Amino acid sequence: MEKENTINAPQSALMIHNQYIKDMSIEIPLAPEIFKEMTQAPQMHMDISMNNKKLEGENDFEISLVTKMNGNLGEKPLFIIELTYSAIVSVNVAPEYMEPIMMIELPRLLFPFVRSIIANSLSQAGLPPVLISPIDFVAMYQARKAKEAENANQSAPAEETKDQKKKKK
Repeated sequence: MEKENTINAPQSALMIHNQYIKDMSIEIPLAPEIFKEMTQAPQMHMDISMNNKKLEGENDFEISLVTKMNGNLGEKPLFIIELTYSAIVSVNVAPEYMEPIMMIELPRLLFPFVRSIIANSLSQAGLPPVLISPIDFVAMYQARKAKEAENANQSAPAEETKDQKKKKK
């Protein structure tokens, strides 16, 4: 009698099944004239946010990094780039770990791809190379949680102190 050859491998806590550009646009609104004015590095501004959506599978989600970046030469727009980079993931963790995984770990794994896509796209658009600095997703998460707590405190009715209750009587 032959023994069955089975492996009891634990289920992975985090599995990325697919990564993709969900939406992307790049504009150089004042081209080609603006290229003559590129004598200095542009002032750049970048906003990044995270979205997630529950999919059909029990532990399946779509996580997206939404990035908007613009560069200006003085008051003139040099470029505008918008990118939504997404992944389909399975997350098998205890509920108390779900939010940090979705808001810190997955964005941290996707960000290098966002960074590369933006740098390559701007270069192919005829612009000088752009290096986006790493993002501290832990700090972003902590700031978001602090703001949520602040908003919750502001919307909660204030309790009366003993002195205030005595004055009413």
